[in-house]
Amino acid sequence: MVDQHNSLKPQATKERAKKPQWLRVKLPTGEKYKSVRGLVDKYKLHTICESGHCPNMGECWGEGTATFMILGNICTRSCGFCNVATGRPQSVDWEEPEKVARSVKLMKIKHAVLTSVDRDDLADGGSIIWAETVNAIRRLSPNTTMETLIPDFKGELFNVDRIIEVNPEIVSHNMETVRRLTRKVRIQAQFDRSLMVLKYLKDQGIHRTKSGIMLGLGETEDEVIEAMQELVDARVDVLTLGQYLQPTPKHLPVAEFVTPETFDRLKEIGLEMGFKYVESGPLVRSSYHAEKHLA
Repeated sequence: MVDQHNSLKPQATKERAKKPQWLRVKLPTGEKYKSVRGLVDKYKLHTICESGHCPNMGECWGEGTATFMILGNICTRSCGFCNVATGRPQSVDWEEPEKVARSVKLMKIKHAVLTSVDRDDLADGGSIIWAETVNAIRRLSPNTTMETLIPDFKGELFNVDRIIEVNPEIVSHNMETVRRLTRKVRIQAQFDRSLMVLKYLKDQGIHRTKSGIMLGLGETEDEVIEAMQELVDARVDVLTLGQYLQPTPKHLPVAEFVTPETFDRLKEIGLEMGFKYVESGPLVRSSYHAEKHLA
């Protein structure tokens, strides 16, 4: 972690820092992975695992887990870390819930992770499609458990209530970074609003809540621990900590490649704080080991 408290500038560096050895990824292998790979290719199914070039795709598919992005591929927000296109989204595809549910069934997914772009252009923030997708998966693949990685819905709780009503096994909302860097990293988001949504989910009876923070954006270790404590205070159950990697030169630069030893230390601190699960490592992403967080 860096020691300075000055904010990162949003422009990229001319030369990207060389990735350390510990960020090298093994090619996916295994019979289960090959089976899912074959189904994805045959039926032209879409997962964010592929389009997001997730380093853990082989491991997750091998465990019967996959992540699906709903509500299109154009976001109304322009976060400095994210490679999803920003602009005016297309109209809602009301057949999408059934399409996603069919993919889950065809891929024989045990645990489905759903995520979406932000749809601030919609009065419901996309919450109706969210709820219908959960219900469609339950109809077509009743043994599949689910995690919903939701946006903040601008803090409009009547939209959050639609997620609560369908009661997914896990509801996740990522803080992404520490309080000081939120405005630069998530320009249209608010740190306290995200905390409020997470606390509200728990207060309304969601069994498992979850959040994630990227490291390497210029935060200090003390700031990370402070953010972790605020998540514990909001009664969040599961925390993921992973290395930020710059998608393109136009995105925020990597300020630091955080060592595996630091990730291990933060995991121990998190467990001592009271999180039920902490996934912490350079290659950890939001849905890593998602199926293990149900118990």
